[in-house]
Amino acid sequence: MISRAGFFNLFETELKNNIMKKTISVSNGAATLDTNRRNFLKLSGVGLALAGLTLVGCNDDDFTMIDNGNVFDLGTGDVGVLNYAYALEQLEADFYTKVVNNFYSGISAEEKQIFTDLYHHEVIHRDFFKAAIGGAAPNSILPTLEFQYPGVNFSDRNSVLATAKALEDTGVAAYNGAGKYITNPDYLVLAGKIVSVEARHAAAIRDLISPRTAAFSGDDVINAMGLDLAKEPKDIVAAAGSFFKTPFTWKERGI
Repeated sequence: MISRAGFFNLFETELKNNIMKKTISVSNGAATLDTNRRNFLKLSGVGLALAGLTLVGCNDDDFTMIDNGNVFDLGTGDVGVLNYAYALEQLEADFYTKVVNNFYSGISAEEKQIFTDLYHHEVIHRDFFKAAIGGAAPNSILPTLEFQYPGVNFSDRNSVLATAKALEDTGVAAYNGAGKYITNPDYLVLAGKIVSVEARHAAAIRDLISPRTAAFSGDDVINAMGLDLAKEPKDIVAAAGSFFKTPFTWKERGI
């Protein structure tokens, strides 16, 4: 069986070799953890790797970058959506980096492993979008952003879990809401693969907060049709805006 380290090294090699042809409200709660959640997340990570994430056939002429002084605009067309996803993945990767670099007091070994798995997944997502957009439209890639976490206490379990819940729920709704703006079917397949992993993250965090309850698929995120909520980009940015220290615009979507 391949080790965790071997799995991520293998995925990173695949990523480098195959990426291009042209190339918030939060709530707290107590919880415990069991290994079934860990296996659930491991399966989502393996599924993402085996999916063979690739972006193909981009044309720089399809994309534009709007220079609004020192404020970056995400652009138009598919590249705008990809930069939007890249911004959100940067945020999630940054958050989990802070979590794993200084775990909150009293964290269990299993909770450490869960957060470490989430950290690896989000870093893979972030680096994938960076490489993909850089290969497809190198003059239109969102720069590295800076973040801030007002009101978040990284030493407190409830605060970390509540923030993780808000970020994961927001991420799922963001992908669902932006999917209709993607014109390239390859990109749409890619977004579907990644949002499925984000949904597993959201379910796992919710189960940590309220173990063995229906909260993992609560009515606040699943609608009457049994579908995850979808939110417009402007609503997502408004909800998560306090975390973004680096400003950006997306004029095509009214941001």
